[in-house]
Amino acid sequence: MLQNTAVIRHYQKLTDSMVEMWERGYRSDDLRLFLDGYLAALKVANTVEAFQIHRLEEETMRFLYDPSNFESPQPQMERELDRRYR
Repeated sequence: MLQNTAVIRHYQKLTDSMVEMWERGYRSDDLRLFLDGYLAALKVANTVEAFQIHRLEEETMRFLYDPSNFESPQPQMERELDRRYR
């Protein structure tokens, strides 16, 4: 679990960017390259401790490989219709 506020902000930026990139047509390999570059930049900038970068990587990888994070949400009306006709 991430506890450092700066690392949490990086996590939010990363995950928001990955979802946005997914919606523009990029896929897992591209997102992984983006993540690797972002983490490398954090290491070079030396603004976050190495163990926190490692935790950030673990959490963002978990986010990346969870398919539910990249599903398009169904509009409310469709969900209600689906429930009625089951």
